[in-house]
Amino acid sequence: MKTAFLIFLVLAPGVLFAQNSKNILAKIDAQVTFMNSDYSAQVDIVQDKPDEGQSFTRVDLFRRDKDSEYLMLVLKPDSDKGKGYLKIGNNLWLYDPVAHRFTVTSAKDRFQNSNARNSDFTRSSLAEDYRIVRSYPEKLGVFDTTVYELEAIRDDVTFPRTKLWVTPDNLVRMTKDYSLSGQLLRITAIPTYQRVGNRYVPVKMLIIDELRGKMVDGRFEHEKTQITISKPSLAPLPDIVFTRTYLEKMAP
Repeated sequence: MKTAFLIFLVLAPGVLFAQNSKNILAKIDAQVTFMNSDYSAQVDIVQDKPDEGQSFTRVDLFRRDKDSEYLMLVLKPDSDKGKGYLKIGNNLWLYDPVAHRFTVTSAKDRFQNSNARNSDFTRSSLAEDYRIVRSYPEKLGVFDTTVYELEAIRDDVTFPRTKLWVTPDNLVRMTKDYSLSGQLLRITAIPTYQRVGNRYVPVKMLIIDELRGKMVDGRFEHEKTQITISKPSLAPLPDIVFTRTYLEKMAP
């Protein structure tokens, strides 16, 4: 009995920290996750490549968070119109309307070769994917934030290590994503949110790619991608939206 009590004393702090970590991340997830309704929006993606100019992509985003499903349908540019991404559970497919073919892709892959990843458009799952290893207060511009340093607890996450700057309302204002070795891969700023029902979605997101860029006039300029979310809606979506049939039907 005494031995069991001593083991409990040793293990209890770790167990309590893990549970507290999960609770904190679950509160962050809850602010931007729609478990009780469908969610849709229009997403504009502007990629800026140094010395090459900008490219523009517009997509319709449809999500059913309770089932971990989403569909993204490309509207612009015309050369990619009808291309789609469909996630059902752990499966993610890319549809090519020209070849009329579905191929398996990954949440880790770049979306339309931009600085965003496919995983940026699905529901937030921090509590399922990470644990907090360190936290501390830090000022971020006008925001009072808590910085959470996270390590992945699953192998299939896009980034094995990440930092979050979170305001007291449990909204993430900035992230820094790292490789397993600690190399900084990208920075994402989310300065503003819009309320949708009793949840939130970003108004704009700016992603700075630490791996891609070009020397311009003697200094390195990073590739950047700005994501703007408009026309958010919680209207129910037909079940057919989250099917291959829907993508084939919407092809030009």
